[in-house]
Amino acid sequence: MTTHSSPSTPDTAPRLQGSLGVTSIVLMVVAAAAPLTVVSSNVPLAIALGNGNGAPYAFIIAAVVLLLFSVGFVAMSPRVTNSGAFFSYVALGLGRRPGNATAAIALVAYTCIQCAVWGFLGVATNSLIAGYFGFDLPWWVYSFLFIAVTALLGYRHIELSAKVLGVALAAEILIVVVYDAVVFATSGGANVAGSFAPLATVFDPGVAAAITFAIAGFMGFEATVVFRDEARDPERTLPRATYISVLLIGGFYAISGFALIAAVRPDRAVALADASINGDGTMLTESMQQYLGVATGHIVQVLLITSLFACALSFHNVIARYLLAMSQNRLLPARIGAIHVKHRSPSTASLTQSISAAVLLLVLVVIGLHPIAQIYGFMAGVAAVGFLLLMILTSVAVWVYFRGAASGGRDRWRLRIIPAVAALVLVATLVVVLSKFTLVTALPVPVSVVIAAVPAVAGLAGLLLRGGADRPGPDDRAPASRTSPRKEAV
Repeated sequence: MTTHSSPSTPDTAPRLQGSLGVTSIVLMVVAAAAPLTVVSSNVPLAIALGNGNGAPYAFIIAAVVLLLFSVGFVAMSPRVTNSGAFFSYVALGLGRRPGNATAAIALVAYTCIQCAVWGFLGVATNSLIAGYFGFDLPWWVYSFLFIAVTALLGYRHIELSAKVLGVALAAEILIVVVYDAVVFATSGGANVAGSFAPLATVFDPGVAAAITFAIAGFMGFEATVVFRDEARDPERTLPRATYISVLLIGGFYAISGFALIAAVRPDRAVALADASINGDGTMLTESMQQYLGVATGHIVQVLLITSLFACALSFHNVIARYLLAMSQNRLLPARIGAIHVKHRSPSTASLTQSISAAVLLLVLVVIGLHPIAQIYGFMAGVAAVGFLLLMILTSVAVWVYFRGAASGGRDRWRLRIIPAVAALVLVATLVVVLSKFTLVTALPVPVSVVIAAVPAVAGLAGLLLRGGADRPGPDDRAPASRTSPRKEAV
C-alpha cells in the first residue's frame, strides 16, 4: 500500500531528502539538454538558417549569455529555500503575484518542451522498430508507453532517475566525443581549418537565428537549483554544478558543431544542413557512418532514443518539483505537495505531471497534428519563448532583491551590474526569437503570433492566482552581512 506524508504549508512542509553531489546534478542538467538530440538537430538548424559555418560560435555566445545569467542566479540561490527555481526567485525578488505568473509560465514552457520530446521520441522509436522488426505501429503508442515508464521512475527516489540518466548520457556523449576526435584526426587539415570559420561570421545577420537554436539547447540548465533540497551541501554543490553544466553544454555543442562541418567538408556543410532539416537524410548519422562505420549509424539510432528519453525524464523531474513548490505555496491543492514516506519523492506531483502530459499529448493526437513538423515545432517554439521570459523575470528579480544591499567592488558587479546586463541581453534574444518565429511554425504571421503568445497569456493568468509566498520585508532582503559569497561557492 502506498503511503504519503501529509500535505503541509510552506513553513511545515516535509522536505525532499537526498545526497546528490555535483556529478549527479550535472548529469541531470546535461541530460535535459539532450546532447545527441541537439547535435543532430539544433546544430544543422543553426548552420542552415543561421550564419552558416560560423554557427558553432553561436553556441559559445549562448554559453556566455547563460553564464552572465548564472552569476546572479547562483548568488541568490542561498536565499531560495524551496525547489521552485524561477518561481521561487521571482516571488522572493518581485513579490507574490509576479512569482505566480512565473510559475504559470514555467509549467507551460516545460510541459510543452516535454510534449515536443514525446512526439519526437515516438517517431524515432517506431522508425527503429519498424526498420529492424518489420511491424509499424502508430508513433503515439510508443510515446504513451514512455510516459508510463517515466511516471514509474519519477515516482521513486531521485537517485534512481540519476542512475538511469547516467547510463544513457554516458553512452551518447561517448560516441559523439569519439566521432569528434576521429573527424579532427582524419578529415584533413584543410577541412578542420575550414570548419573554424572567420570570427567575423559572428557579426553576420544570420547569427541571430543561430543563437536562437543555441539558446534552446540549454533549456533545463536551472535544474541545478531545482534539486536544492536533495543536494549535498547545496551552497557549494549548486554553484559548481551550474557553472560546470553551462560550460560543458556550450563546449560540447560548439566542438561537435565544428567537427560536423569538418566531417562533411566546409563547402558542403550549409547545403547538407539544409537538406537534413527538410527531411532529406540525417546530417550527423550519415556522417558518423562515414567516419565510424555503418554499425555506428545503427547505434546512434538507439542512442537517439535514449537521449530523448533521458531528456523527457529530466523535464518530468523538474516539472514535478515546480508543482511541489506551487502546492507548498498554496497555488495548487495541498495534496499535490505530499512527499512519499518511503521514497522521499514528490510522488503526487510526479503522478500529476504524468497524467497532465498524457492528456495534452492525447489532445494533440486527436486533433491530428504531425508529430515532428507540428507537435515538436509548435511545442518547442512555445517552450523557447517561455524559457526566455523566465530568465528575464529572474534576472530582474535578482537585481531588485539585491538593490538595497550594501555592496561594493566584486559584490556590486556580481549582485547588481551583471544581473542587469543579463536581463538586457536576454530581452534582446527574446526579440530575435520572436522575429524569427515563423521559421518554427511555418505558418502565417498572425497564427505564429498567437502560438508565441501562449507563455505570456499563461503569465497573465498566473497573476490572478491567489496564494503564493509574500515578498520579504526590508529586514529579510539581502542583508549586507550575507551578500559576500562563500569562498568555496565558485
